[in-house]
Amino acid sequence: MESGPAIFAGTVFALFGAGLMLWTGARVAHRAPVAQGVNPVASATFALLAGTGALLLGVWCFTRL
Repeated sequence: MESGPAIFAGTVFALFGAGLMLWTGARVAHRAPVAQGVNPVASATFALLAGTGALLLGVWCFTRL
């Protein structure tokens, strides 16, 4: 019964993290800005760190089943 929320949260975090990392990678590959008006290296680094953090949080939720 208590595994339902962990599965939902893990899925949401994993999808968001993977999507953010893919989107950031595509923007960097096309030399497009990740965030408008911000240093390109800093914005790409922060977005990749946030995506990695969300992905790791999703994996952590799945280990709690």
